[in-house]
Amino acid sequence: MRKLFCVAFLLCATMANAQFGPEPDFDDKYATELIKPGAVAPDFKMKTLDGKTFKLSQLKGKTVVLDFWASWCPDCRKDAPEVVRMYREYAPQGVEFVGVSMDTDVEAWRKGCEQFGITYTQVSELKKFKETDIAKTYGVKWIPSMVVIGKDGKVALSTVLTYKVDKYLKELRPTGYQPTRERVTIDGDHGKLQAVIQKPVLKQGEQCPMVVFCHGFGGSKDGPLFELVADSLQKHGIASIRFDFNGHGESEGAFKDMTVPNEVNDAKKVIEYVRDMRYVSKIALVGHSQGGVVAAMTAGDLGEDISAVVLMAPAAVLRDDAIRGSTMGKTYNPLDPPEYVELWGGNKLGRNYIKTAFSLPIYETASKYQGPALIIHGNADRVVPYTYGERFHQQWQGSEYVLQEYFDHGFSQNVYRTTDIASAFLIRTLKGVR
Repeated sequence: MRKLFCVAFLLCATMANAQFGPEPDFDDKYATELIKPGAVAPDFKMKTLDGKTFKLSQLKGKTVVLDFWASWCPDCRKDAPEVVRMYREYAPQGVEFVGVSMDTDVEAWRKGCEQFGITYTQVSELKKFKETDIAKTYGVKWIPSMVVIGKDGKVALSTVLTYKVDKYLKELRPTGYQPTRERVTIDGDHGKLQAVIQKPVLKQGEQCPMVVFCHGFGGSKDGPLFELVADSLQKHGIASIRFDFNGHGESEGAFKDMTVPNEVNDAKKVIEYVRDMRYVSKIALVGHSQGGVVAAMTAGDLGEDISAVVLMAPAAVLRDDAIRGSTMGKTYNPLDPPEYVELWGGNKLGRNYIKTAFSLPIYETASKYQGPALIIHGNADRVVPYTYGERFHQQWQGSEYVLQEYFDHGFSQNVYRTTDIASAFLIRTLKGVR
């Protein structure tokens, strides 16, 4: 087993106060003797699965990922599909993958590769794990382990967590895509809302889908969680709009007057605004945290007018928090709440927020939507337990559910993986592109 990795990712003030770090992760326990970043990667020579001789030095000048695994290892088998996915994504970009197997049985090794569709180079000493020279040379005490070697031949990353390798490789090769953005102002429930539209280049009379993003409690329209998805959508011919709810970011209104119902009204006004645009063919919703609740309830109210919904760590726990009389660690009498509850940074949680949250029909309203949906949650989310996301999945028949192991409320372990999953779903659903 491995321990959680929970790091602050300031996508919204909720996370900043309720889930922060750094906390020990599995590397602190299982990667302590792995070769350290900065060290020159030792060369080695081993036989491949088909009996040929392989030397690491053959790949000099390339980025190399060494994947230490075995077909008999349960954790390796669990991680194998993710390693294969990374290989398929990054190999075309020039990244070399080498599987270093701790198998002693050639046929078991071969069957393991066939089962998981492993086609990249595989090598092994065909010795017991603890007896292999490669394990001693690279300090491998636990499998699966992964070591990334840079073009300079030095170790860039050593870890037992696949998501760290994925994050490193993603950041190593930025797409170079330059999005175009337009700022607009929209009349909201409590004043003017500031928004950013990203629109693909369209021919005269051509239409495209529009995705509306709803941020979380104390957050804003800005930040990588939404921006990465918006950029990907624009690149694939889908428009998007990110906006600040009332009392948040650049929008008008006081935080103290914000409630979930008036955020739902904000979302509807934004939808009404984009629906009038001639180039918009269909509308989808994406919401994170409290914005996930807003997106779900808005979809329930508008029904077939919404073509797809993506919820990221939807914070339906907010109703239970209000019933318990405890929000963001601040306690109050939920049956007779004060005018406001003082939160971080001078923010005030208003009485109306508590009173409306106390009996908010979150799932009852959301259940009226039965279109395409994706729910993404992390099982290390201490702000909103993943079971709240599971319930949306259970009530939305045919919805997709992705539980990301070790991920926190802001998906800070590897935000790129989360945004890739969300983007792929929206592109597939809205444009029928696989």
